[in-house]
Amino acid sequence: MPEQLSLNLPVRPALGRDDFFVTPANAIALALVESWPNWTNNKLAIVGPAGSGKTHLTHVWAAQSAAQIVSAQNLTRTDIPSLAQGPVAVENVPEIANDPEAQAALFHLHNLTLAEGHSLLITGIADPKHWGLTLPDLASRMQGTTTAALSEPDDTLLTVLLGKLFADRQLVPTPDTIPYLVKQIDRSYASAREIVQELDRASLSQKKPITRAFASRHLKTAQ
Repeated sequence: MPEQLSLNLPVRPALGRDDFFVTPANAIALALVESWPNWTNNKLAIVGPAGSGKTHLTHVWAAQSAAQIVSAQNLTRTDIPSLAQGPVAVENVPEIANDPEAQAALFHLHNLTLAEGHSLLITGIADPKHWGLTLPDLASRMQGTTTAALSEPDDTLLTVLLGKLFADRQLVPTPDTIPYLVKQIDRSYASAREIVQELDRASLSQKKPITRAFASRHLKTAQ
């Protein structure tokens, strides 16, 4: 049988509800997202480390609620009154900490969306009180939002996450590769994404399949 090699294919993350694997690290956050439309004050904040599934949960909710999704950094280029005519998800709010104009746009969107009787979902790393927002009225509204917190992955979730990350890149490592990686890398979303990206790039450049031995050699070289 010929060796299976990596191809330079586009990364297509699977963001459906069936693709979201539930463990204690994310079960409460998922339950809060799926409790819509019974959110307190009609809004929810999803918080957690980079790569923890905030975007995935945002898309799960958007599919459920028919919400529009917008990046916080794009709010100044968005028709806020039109956006507020339905449920809205605003991603990566901390990225506008140094952008007074974008903060003002989010404040307007927050108030108008809720006044129209629609729901608002916001996302960011860490608790909203650490987002660095400088517009006091906006900061107080963000801090007054119920939070759905995502934790760093346990071993079970890390195993599934690595499998999903490889699948998103259309890669099929040998069966013993992922269990090996779970024991070798830091237990974090960032580490999982980094190692999959590195192995994809190394496999492509060296024209080698992704095996346990290949991963071991890569990790030793990287040390």
